[in-house]
Amino acid sequence: MKSENFETIAIRTQTERSSHKEHSAPIYLTSSYKFDDAEEMRALFANEKEGNVYSRYSNPNTSEFIEKMCLLEGAEDGFATATGMAAIFTTFGAFLKSGDHIISSRSVFGSTHQLLTNVFSKWGVTFDYADLDKPEDWEGLIKPNTKMIFVETPSNPGIDIIDLEFLGDLAKKHNQLLVVDNCFATPYLQQPIKLGAHISIHSATKYIDGQGRVLGGVILGTKELIAEVIAFARHSGPALSPFNAWVLSKSLETLAIRMDRHCENALKVAEYLEKHPRIKLVKYPFLPSHPQYEIAKKQMKQGGGVVTIVVDGGVQGASKFMDGLKMFSISANLADTRSIATHPATSTHSKLTEEERNIVGIEQGSVRLSIGLEHINDIIADIEQALTL
Repeated sequence: MKSENFETIAIRTQTERSSHKEHSAPIYLTSSYKFDDAEEMRALFANEKEGNVYSRYSNPNTSEFIEKMCLLEGAEDGFATATGMAAIFTTFGAFLKSGDHIISSRSVFGSTHQLLTNVFSKWGVTFDYADLDKPEDWEGLIKPNTKMIFVETPSNPGIDIIDLEFLGDLAKKHNQLLVVDNCFATPYLQQPIKLGAHISIHSATKYIDGQGRVLGGVILGTKELIAEVIAFARHSGPALSPFNAWVLSKSLETLAIRMDRHCENALKVAEYLEKHPRIKLVKYPFLPSHPQYEIAKKQMKQGGGVVTIVVDGGVQGASKFMDGLKMFSISANLADTRSIATHPATSTHSKLTEEERNIVGIEQGSVRLSIGLEHINDIIADIEQALTL
């Protein structure tokens, strides 16, 4: 049965059943595949025939996961990687060469910042940062050698938003490749490709898995663009493992219902914290106080599961609050069923200078709260007792 509904697609898209007529897709733990004869082997390696030749290239489990993600994002094709950062590195590596220039949102994950400043810079790729809250500045940064516009929205951990339709029009006007890290929103809340992006990237480690079990990433786009990604990835080897692909594909079956609860809980936490005297600032896309609230409402279904706050008292205040939490986990991860607290300045974004962190809104008192699926009363009670210590 064909369906346009997210939940049905995520649950019912499945690799072809074997002769065993299994109801749940099996795990194809194989590194290689058998060919019927020498001619079939030749034709598969020559791309004259579709099929699996080696699990670094493709596997039934990764193919099922990619197919689901393509249908949910509105993409034509994709490639699954071992981690979210592998997805970003592979995208940069596939499309950038020495002499190229990137415009990136200033608010990016710490490891993405390291790729731009310390890795691709060694290979002659330059970049300029632009602020998500100053869209009027982006066009002025485009140079003759600009190849790519890269953006996280919502950003990590600042929860800043930029209008993707605006960026899509800008990229089209200047013939730029628009790449969006859609990790925080997931395809359930936001589909960048439908808003003008050429490529959408996910760290599937986060909400796609949603239970803190496996690592993974995925790159989605047109067949033409993904062909370039595959050409790079087949030789650089960042492929997702079959087992992790199986886990992630199964996890997609519950993504919608999980995100509904993440978003419901996160909004209630944000509304509670906005009134708390020990909290200097609350950032959440669906709070009317968010600077880009109207943009978030336009391009996102709900506000996501992450709330970033600034606790009064700087790093000492943030540490006291985090150490006082009893149910929340202190972890560098996010998007788990379990609520998590992270201090970005000393962990995920510690490699940025203090000046760089301040520019993107990461203060010493900033705490990223990944709101889980526990009962909302227990989540708020834990936060409340930690703030009263």
